[in-house]
Amino acid sequence: MAFSFWMLLVAGLLPYATVGFAKFSARGYDNNHPRQWAAGLQGFQARAYAAHQNHFEFFPFFAAAVIIAEMRSGGNATVNLLAIAAIAARIAYTACYLTDRATLRSLCWIVGILCIIGLFGTAAAGK
Repeated sequence: MAFSFWMLLVAGLLPYATVGFAKFSARGYDNNHPRQWAAGLQGFQARAYAAHQNHFEFFPFFAAAVIIAEMRSGGNATVNLLAIAAIAARIAYTACYLTDRATLRSLCWIVGILCIIGLFGTAAAGK
């Protein structure tokens, strides 16, 4: 299996890791009403929950880019490099979100999106 596909697994698990921070660091988690509970979060827990939601928004675009790039390029090193760079950017994004570094977080987000664009570019080039 291509290395870039393993990055899809990591990207798919990132939302669950970040919501875990919110759930296990806050008191009073209500599994019967998780959305109501989440609406009342503040500070670190609210940022962890927001990162959770953003990871879900990132995943479809990233997954499509990786799959299309793998199909078109035959799994070259560029695809793997861009996939790992996108995941590294998302991990850094998460760390910035949790530590309330908004500007740096936005830069990490941009890097992740540029990696996705690079994956589509690699697919378009067919190399």
